[in-house]
Amino acid sequence: MHAPEQLLLAAPRGYCAGVDRAVQTVERALELHGAPVYVRKEIVHNKHVVETLRERGAVFVDELDDSIPEGAITVFSAHGVSPAVHADAERRNLQTIDATCPLVTKVHREAIKFAAEGYTIVLIGHAGHEEVEGTMGEAPDRIVLIETEADVDTLEVEDEHKLAYINQTTLSVDETRGIIARLREKFPHITGPRTDDICYATTNRQAAVRQMADQCDLVLVIGSKNSSNSNRLVDVARDLGTPAYLIDNADQIEEEWLTDAKVVGVSSGASVPETLVNDLVAFFRERGTEDVREFEVLREDVRFMLPKQIRQAMTAAAEA
Repeated sequence: MHAPEQLLLAAPRGYCAGVDRAVQTVERALELHGAPVYVRKEIVHNKHVVETLRERGAVFVDELDDSIPEGAITVFSAHGVSPAVHADAERRNLQTIDATCPLVTKVHREAIKFAAEGYTIVLIGHAGHEEVEGTMGEAPDRIVLIETEADVDTLEVEDEHKLAYINQTTLSVDETRGIIARLREKFPHITGPRTDDICYATTNRQAAVRQMADQCDLVLVIGSKNSSNSNRLVDVARDLGTPAYLIDNADQIEEEWLTDAKVVGVSSGASVPETLVNDLVAFFRERGTEDVREFEVLREDVRFMLPKQIRQAMTAAAEA
């Protein structure tokens, strides 16, 4: 049974402001309205969070179909939805609460603005991801999805002078930089958003792993397989030559990973509650690891207000 001599905990890690807001939105909705509260898709990409909310009375659905009673309280996930979903909810008289991360909403607004100005929009992102589907839904006739630098080489557009790019908020900073550089090389007149679309939390967590990985023999990232930002943290460590693995919890650690690992770094995706990190620390402490320390790169103080519908309902409940 191998135990690392030292455990480094990347900081920042775990919940970002958008995830915290989304999870709190479902929790408050359950407190204010009672169960069931319906949620379209997973509120955030973390199995533990989804299961915990399910136990409290949240009902997760893939689409706004007949499984949701007319007029029911329905929450849209942090990843955002297309106008078609909003219209569908309105048709069915659902009482919707939009928990879309404000940083995703920013990308939606950019898509709407560029489309209104007649631009062809290149969206850098991963096909099938909920955030990408929601963003593309804002201007489906104007948006082209690309995933790699190779996609840029085959990209053809009607007017190179009316071309803009936006991107999924949870991508790797390094990966996106390369794609944007290739776009600018091929299409010198391309324009982009005024400020970077990559979420501050994604950038910060990648920066922490990038600095920490050099000092580690192994990096473990806690996060679910469908979490884009968690997968990117693994990529960042591996790109630096440090073995790295994505795990939901300590049960998924394979003994061979630890054989020569004297220093193990730990990070967690932006949808991961700190309790899962604490569980992993306890796992290593039980094995005999005594040296556990924070590896702080920077501090975050970003907070987002809860959705207006929740704030109004909380005020009304307090006054009742």
